[in-house]
Amino acid sequence: MCLILFAVNVHPRYPLIVIANRDEFHQRATATAHYWQDSPQLFAGRDLARQGTWLGVTNTGRFAALTNYRQANANTPSPRSRGYLVKDFLDSDETADSYLHHCQTQATQYDGFNLLSYVTGEPLYYYANRENTAVSRVSDGIHGLCNHLLDTPWYKVEQGKHAFSLALAKKTVSIERLFQVLMDTQVCHDEHLPNTGVSLEWERLLSSRFIISEDYGTRSSSIVLIDKNQTINFYERSFNPQGLCTATVHQEIK
Repeated sequence: MCLILFAVNVHPRYPLIVIANRDEFHQRATATAHYWQDSPQLFAGRDLARQGTWLGVTNTGRFAALTNYRQANANTPSPRSRGYLVKDFLDSDETADSYLHHCQTQATQYDGFNLLSYVTGEPLYYYANRENTAVSRVSDGIHGLCNHLLDTPWYKVEQGKHAFSLALAKKTVSIERLFQVLMDTQVCHDEHLPNTGVSLEWERLLSSRFIISEDYGTRSSSIVLIDKNQTINFYERSFNPQGLCTATVHQEIK
């Protein structure tokens, strides 16, 4: 994932609302969200190159998602796929807090990541394996996570949080409106771009919420709604290099 916007105890019906874009090279083989044969309780898209996932839920009420931490000069030898961080939590029966503390002890085995973990009825927790970040409980409110730390005020995060809050201002949550928040293609002005060690051209391309280019871009958008009755609604749209929707998924899990 390259952008996750989420609302914790903001809406009266939904303790957790998550909207997210996964940005990736278009040539990387990917399966749309489905129940996995080798983990039957797990519902998520799948990275077919390494067999992990970037965001998923289970029929036992678990949720997890991650973003990469952008570090152009990272040099971790043969790192374990970060997609297993999500999969392993969803396959486990650990609390969200305990699992992230376990990840903290293995932080050097992975390239940079941000990880969210949640069990319905309990708090949402966050951990990043960069900049000595501690495992923390996420406070109530609207938050954003991109390729730096939680709520780092990058353009796409700040503008996304604002648009997300407007979309949630009404009592009725519109799925279409939430997808529109994720599909904004506005690029940040150069003077406000972060300096993460990649080229200026890449910084520009990566600065919009929804990325369109021939080789790399937004591959899918996901929406997860978890209500007070512990019902999960999972929506996903997949996109081609031209930014056109090629597949849609909706799964309700009680």
